[in-house]
Amino acid sequence: MAWVKLGSFPDMTVEQARTEAAVILGEFAAGADPAKARRAVRGELTFEEAFERFLAEKKKRDGTPLSDKTKRNYRDVLRIYLLPLKNRKLSGVTRADVKAIHSKASKTSHAQADRAAIVISSVYNFAADVELFSGINPASRIQKNPAPSRDRFAQADELPQLFAAINESTLCDFFLLALLTGARRSNVQAMMWRDLQLDEGVWRLPMTKNGTPQNVTLSPEATVILRMREKQKNQSPFVFPSTGKTGHLVEPKKAWATVLKRASVRRLLDELQTMGKLTMEERQVAEQLVAEAPARAEKRYRASADVAGIHPAVYDMTDLRIHDLRRTLGSWQAKTGASLTIIGKSLNHKTQQATAIYARLDLDPVRQSINTATLAILAAAGVKEKVCE
Repeated sequence: MAWVKLGSFPDMTVEQARTEAAVILGEFAAGADPAKARRAVRGELTFEEAFERFLAEKKKRDGTPLSDKTKRNYRDVLRIYLLPLKNRKLSGVTRADVKAIHSKASKTSHAQADRAAIVISSVYNFAADVELFSGINPASRIQKNPAPSRDRFAQADELPQLFAAINESTLCDFFLLALLTGARRSNVQAMMWRDLQLDEGVWRLPMTKNGTPQNVTLSPEATVILRMREKQKNQSPFVFPSTGKTGHLVEPKKAWATVLKRASVRRLLDELQTMGKLTMEERQVAEQLVAEAPARAEKRYRASADVAGIHPAVYDMTDLRIHDLRRTLGSWQAKTGASLTIIGKSLNHKTQQATAIYARLDLDPVRQSINTATLAILAAAGVKEKVCE
């Protein structure tokens, strides 16, 4: 029988030592080796150590390392929610610990609470994959918070102001292609010339978020935008080049916020003018202010709306996300008679039930549906020729 250290006095009382000794003797009697088990725990990684190994060695689906942005996001989760686990041995984190973290975080953000549980689970799965840990993942099957359904897309009465604001943006082409292709924002940002076959009207994505390749059909309007950019392209392999680390456009949120602010103010101006609260001359002055200083315009004409008894929130579009452009194409496909199967293939939605059906479809009905939806969107926006000037 090996010696097992119980603890140190006075940190451990005599009563505690007797209780612990009884447990250890029971383990010996059952044929276990408590001393060996304790040595194994001492050599085990802490959660923070496993977390750092995870960030350093984990690969994405395409085999590339995690991006710096992804690593920062993971570290934020550790810093904000997972500090109680940092110095705990992997085997010392219990399911109750994870539930407590998830419950506490859920009081402020359901999404971040679920994110915290996912990060914990990912670290344990990684540790098991690289044989650093053979125990149970304490975060497996933690019940997630119910996700709110999001069905926001650009409505017909929003499109004229939205297109006008997009036309003024330095990222006009990007926003239009995000809308007209229905592709995910990250894919449009990293669009490469080598993947485009403009004569065929096809953009071949070698890898998507679903972990599968995708053939994106390009409407004539989308193709025109790309041909215009092709005439102006430099040596960059990307359609939307950047001088940053990735070589391509990374964060269009600021430009998108300006687009939405301008569109929202213009919707408000339309209502003020309809009510006779703005003359033609005043509207011209307002338009100049919207173009040059949208934040100032918003403040000024929100005040005018309050005086006129108009609720500015009714005309606000700032809840429209870039990802909602993708949903907008799908919604307009539905409006113009496309089947759910065609819409699913257009947007590369992947479900177990529909995958086999998607694989058998050719691109012709998808192309027809996207072209029809594109024409409907442009007609609703009052656009007859090219949008970006």
